[in-house]
Amino acid sequence: MLPKDPMILLSVVNTKLRDEYDSLDALCDALDEDRAALEETLAAAGFAYDGEKNRFR
Repeated sequence: MLPKDPMILLSVVNTKLRDEYDSLDALCDALDEDRAALEETLAAAGFAYDGEKNRFR
């Protein structure tokens, strides 16, 4: 389960993307998370997924 706080969520997700998963889809599949909801939560905090860099910016 991922944290709800957007700033902590950003840190956890970017760390997992860097160290464990080669894409956001792979992360969401492995953790059984809703990609759209995850992106929406982080977008509300001003972050968007960069597929080329495989991280939220």
